[in-house]
Amino acid sequence: MATQVTPSKQAASSLENLKMKDSPVKKLDFNTEDKENMPVAPDSTVKPQPETEQKPPTKVEEPAEPPKVAKTLKELEAEEPILQENPHRFVLFPIKYHEIWNTYKRAEASFWTAEEVDLSKDLHDWHNRLNDDERYFISHVLAFFAASDGIVNENLLERFSAEVQIPEARCFYGFQVMIENIHSEMYSLLIDTYIKDPKQKSYLFDAIDTIPCIRKKADWALKWISDKESSFAQRLVAFSAVEGIFFSGSFASIFWLKSKGM
Repeated sequence: MATQVTPSKQAASSLENLKMKDSPVKKLDFNTEDKENMPVAPDSTVKPQPETEQKPPTKVEEPAEPPKVAKTLKELEAEEPILQENPHRFVLFPIKYHEIWNTYKRAEASFWTAEEVDLSKDLHDWHNRLNDDERYFISHVLAFFAASDGIVNENLLERFSAEVQIPEARCFYGFQVMIENIHSEMYSLLIDTYIKDPKQKSYLFDAIDTIPCIRKKADWALKWISDKESSFAQRLVAFSAVEGIFFSGSFASIFWLKSKGM
């Protein structure tokens, strides 16, 4: 039986007859005198360079970065400690500003709610002990109070609490906002209790729009909340005037009525 010659057997037979000397690959000539194969001459050795004393690089002192403050503040206020950016403003202790902290604790101790005030006897006096002029006067004072506490709170929330960076002051501002809310509720409750005519009641609740003198006071206070050019100190004085003149003047008139036995 004849053996079949397959392609693979033919390739194997060809490999047996292959001679390496017939390879077309160029032989390496190890006797070639070129720079690559020649040994390095003794006198051509690279001589080490004498070490020179390395001086440390001169440190360029960068100018100190000014303290950061809220965007609404002025550059001249960057040195004010209570306005500088404070990374520890989220943690209350240790107390650093004890006078501010004590003021907050005194405010905390004077806390009360609108539900604690009994108005049943006041309603009798309103109708039987006061004349029309006195009722008119008191109702307009209450209208001013009811509207103005909200303006004070807007300033505390939008400006002062965001700008002052010390936690002791923020505690006081937070508590003041709550107290102002209670005061506003109380003034509104007095109007709601004393004034029975719906039109008159709406007129007093909308005093910022309906009563010109209250409108002027409100506009003056609101101007300082939106003012981007005034400093924190200027706005602090402005709202001291709101509390110390606008509010105190109205409180004084109420106490005058009380001194008359009304």
